[in-house]
Amino acid sequence: MPYVTSLLRGLIALAAATGIVIECVEGSPLVVFSFFTIWSNTAVAAVLGLGAVRAWRRLPPPAPLWTGGVLLCISVVGLVFHLVLDNPASPFNQAAEIARLTGPRAVANQLLHTVTPLGVLLDWLLLTPPGALRWRHAAQWLAAPGAYLLFALTRGALLPPDTPTRYTYPFLDVTAHGYAGVLTNALVLALAFYALGLALVTADRFRPAVAGRVNRISSLGAGGLK
Repeated sequence: MPYVTSLLRGLIALAAATGIVIECVEGSPLVVFSFFTIWSNTAVAAVLGLGAVRAWRRLPPPAPLWTGGVLLCISVVGLVFHLVLDNPASPFNQAAEIARLTGPRAVANQLLHTVTPLGVLLDWLLLTPPGALRWRHAAQWLAAPGAYLLFALTRGALLPPDTPTRYTYPFLDVTAHGYAGVLTNALVLALAFYALGLALVTADRFRPAVAGRVNRISSLGAGGLK
């Protein structure tokens, strides 16, 4: 079982890394790494890659704070992409632009927005024993989107107004919505992040153990890794 876990986590990490590399080859790395999607997939590649190595060596995976945070962030990436950006009914939809993606860019788009969110979710459901997430994690996980919001607004303020990717997401576009509108959008997203985090912690306490005790995140009584 540890070797199967290692293989699957390695494949998920590889999918994230492959999508990032394709995007960097096809575009500017400085622009590519300005998107929350890339931040989240970089975390997937790092945490799941480390998890694959540790599973192979029959060691516990990374701490639940990190594995749960990666699950939350990449889940939000998938949900926002499919429900907001690639949804013609959404006021922020970019469905037309997304439909024009072809070749390597289309492959990278699917890897980063669909394959890795589903992969990380399946890893949590099938390969990660339950009971390790804590209520405080839901608040701690907000540090990632908070840091990204600060980065995105600072970057947008420093770039020239005619820069095509000045604001990376339509709901963060200060030119279109003003700072009050953007901060309102950010507050709504933060509440969604927190609610989803609480839902993950709740689900983690009630979902059945599928993978057994092999390579579990930590024993329920262990300290330090919580």
